[in-house]
Amino acid sequence: MSLFYVFVKSQPFLSSLGTAEPLAVPMDATTSETAPIQFCSIPDQSVSSIVTNPASTFPLSKRHCFGESYPGEFPLATNPSIVLHVLTACNLDPKDLAKLEATCSFFRQPANFAPDYELSISELAALDMCRKRAIFKPMTTEQQQALKQRCGGSWKLALRFLLAGEACCRREKFLAIAGPGHSITVTSKGAVYSFGSNSSGQLGHGTTEDESRPRLIRSLQGIRIIQAVAGSGRTMLISDAGRVYAFGKDSFGEAEYGAQGAPVVTTPKLVESLKDIFVVQAAIGNFFTAVLSREGRVYTFSWGSDSRLGHQTEPNDLEPRPLMGALENTPVVQIAAGYCYLLALACHPNGMSVYSVGCGLGGKLGHGSRTDEKHPRLIEQFQLLNLQTVVVAAGAWHAAIVGQDGRVCTWGWGRYGCLGHGNEECESSPKVVEALSNVKAVHVATGDYTTFVVSDDGDVYSFGCGESASLGHNNGIADGEGNRNPHILSPELVTSLKQINERVVQISLTNSIYWNAHTFALTESGKLYAFGAGDKGQLGVELMANQTERGNPEQVDIDLN
Repeated sequence: MSLFYVFVKSQPFLSSLGTAEPLAVPMDATTSETAPIQFCSIPDQSVSSIVTNPASTFPLSKRHCFGESYPGEFPLATNPSIVLHVLTACNLDPKDLAKLEATCSFFRQPANFAPDYELSISELAALDMCRKRAIFKPMTTEQQQALKQRCGGSWKLALRFLLAGEACCRREKFLAIAGPGHSITVTSKGAVYSFGSNSSGQLGHGTTEDESRPRLIRSLQGIRIIQAVAGSGRTMLISDAGRVYAFGKDSFGEAEYGAQGAPVVTTPKLVESLKDIFVVQAAIGNFFTAVLSREGRVYTFSWGSDSRLGHQTEPNDLEPRPLMGALENTPVVQIAAGYCYLLALACHPNGMSVYSVGCGLGGKLGHGSRTDEKHPRLIEQFQLLNLQTVVVAAGAWHAAIVGQDGRVCTWGWGRYGCLGHGNEECESSPKVVEALSNVKAVHVATGDYTTFVVSDDGDVYSFGCGESASLGHNNGIADGEGNRNPHILSPELVTSLKQINERVVQISLTNSIYWNAHTFALTESGKLYAFGAGDKGQLGVELMANQTERGNPEQVDIDLN
């Protein structure tokens, strides 16, 4: 089958694509490896009609975009639908689409395409790319328009919001969660496996018996899970339809340790109070739970006495309450919960911002003090650092972020060196980890006084508390004997993970002050490696007699693809 190619030589267009050569784009989608895409109800034009009758499609007498041109140039204004196909197929960043509009009036004038004749080519391309997103597809037209307005009135801003959420939360991809004593894994097809401690039914198998190997939760057959979160004695799962399923301790606000009386649920149960909210992420803190809707709204359960989270509720309240204040009309792309506090990564028209609310002990809210905040408050330090945040992480007593430029900032309680600044001092405002100045980070994970950073080339660095061998810096402890691992005050390369010759894309570690920590390293190919505490079977690997932890990463026998 022959292919028809369009050669684009408009310099502003090419410079934004990062190429100085003519761009060849296959116009017959059936010959490529990807499925054809419908674009904004644009009538398809047959290849044969263009080839056999070029004069009617590209008048030779008007070979220009705007103003003078040279023979052979592509006449952009003559057939903008082709340009739209090219922009969408290239999956340009929203910022690149905005640059096109700023460079050439062709890209910012109305394109006269149905159903909205006032939209520009760049806006239509952004809308088409929004329609590819799994979260956007099931929305009604009214819901889509509402999201656009909430994001700032532009499809480019809506696209940035959707892409930011996918990037920081690994939506639609396999993932692994190292919870307090138990573990959850989700395959790329949405199946869920669990293992480890099961005293409250938090594994979801209908029993309270521990599991030392990954076991499929069969009651979820037919439901595709895309997100998971594990707290002490409980688990929450989120489906691709925005439904939330919970099991284990039947409470959204029970204290992590010491409180008694909450009933237990041993199989996944639909959370009825969230059935009218399309949820995309959840976070479990001590005394409270938070969820994030696809529109970027944050809701919290419990721990509302004395307006700790901007609302008055009872500790056993099972109704979600919208997080009021500064984030009421600002879309949020990610939430993270630590010990009695919450972080939110918000998407403003002029960039990304981080807000915090809750308990300020240790300076973990990042406002330069240790006072509590009853309403979300902007962390202003990132503006002074000229840093655009892309990922947030909330440890039990400290927090961390990754910037768009790859810098890492930490703040909060610096015990055991978990902030990576070479000491154990507290930092009440975000501070750049200078020891990682030569590393471009893409991911960060925090636990109970421990921190992991993943670089763009897949290298992993860790620092903080060395107990339970959860940092991966093995001191000859493979059988539970020998000297304890020391605390690490500055970032160190985890050489044991580099030796597996796999590119690591995600780290998950236990975020609890009451459980010995374990760590998961997830590779690009879907392999899962585990190390740290394994006394409850939470590593999913076999331990030798009398062994309670593993210092070296070992692959877990599970297929996540």
